[in-house]
Amino acid sequence: MPDMTSTPDRNRVRFPGISSRAYEHPADRSALVAMRSLSGFDSVLKRMAGLFSERRLRLMFLASAVRTSETQFRGLHDMGRDAAYILDLHRIPELYVQQDPKAYAMAIGFDEPFIVVSSGMLDLYDEEELRFIVGHETGHILSGHAVYGTMLAILTRLATRVAWIPLGYIGLRIIVTALEEWQRKAELSSDRAGLLAGQDPDAALRALMKMAGGSRLHEMNTEAFMDQAREYDTAGDVRDGLLKVLNLIGTTHPFAVSRFAELDRWRRGGEYDRILAGDYPRRADDAQAKISEEVKNAAKSYRESWAQSQDPFVGLVRDVAEGVVSAGERIFTRMTGRGGSGS
Repeated sequence: MPDMTSTPDRNRVRFPGISSRAYEHPADRSALVAMRSLSGFDSVLKRMAGLFSERRLRLMFLASAVRTSETQFRGLHDMGRDAAYILDLHRIPELYVQQDPKAYAMAIGFDEPFIVVSSGMLDLYDEEELRFIVGHETGHILSGHAVYGTMLAILTRLATRVAWIPLGYIGLRIIVTALEEWQRKAELSSDRAGLLAGQDPDAALRALMKMAGGSRLHEMNTEAFMDQAREYDTAGDVRDGLLKVLNLIGTTHPFAVSRFAELDRWRRGGEYDRILAGDYPRRADDAQAKISEEVKNAAKSYRESWAQSQDPFVGLVRDVAEGVVSAGERIFTRMTGRGGSGS
């Protein structure tokens, strides 16, 4: 097992025993707490994931990519060690570099998850921006997002196989759409984890800008990019708002301007500073997390988002969405015995 006594190359705050609930978006957190409360759920999904064998994937990257170490991509290797140290993972994930001009990174696996970073990502980002990216993927691992991402992959494949059965496809499409919405929120969660791991807000925002505009950072401006985010939120009219919803169908990541604005809002909202000061939920208390409370938090988050949005389409459908959210709260309250825990 890799040495966990190594410390980061500069003084960053470490978070002993931090729970992923500290940084998870409320909509992501409520789903994770609910899923974790289902006895044996993870085990069932791991068996289902035989089609996406973790061992097979690891062997593939071992054969076709470069595994970072003290002698290969040492800088990136140290970033992976640092992120695991800061977020207090019990095991440092292996980190691979894959040759691909397209910039991307991903966390793979259940039992021994590992991280893959493309060579295009290394070319695009500077050191502090890469720390944000590696921290983002480490956040996915700490949250266990791979389990539910695999569920999405299985259902998506199944949806394509039953496309000729209208009712069957519609039912699966509804489930897949809900899982896609969850996964977009999971990305927002991991952006927060990336900021906690790197502890450089400017670098985190630069990284998100580069996702949209590429490497020519000198041609971009953070304030102008934030103005883009505001313009995107306000849209033009109801038609634009509807088109934004349609543009999200089939996507698992929020658009770059939305991620930029969401991360900046979370940092300025005070949660980031509270966590840095040591005020955060601990992993040891995860079993006591109440599903009903997390569902209420998720509902509150959506309501606040609608209240803040200037999108005309959101205003038009707010009452309908409010009814759906309220119904969901009532259902979860009944299912959990009015405040049952996640254990």
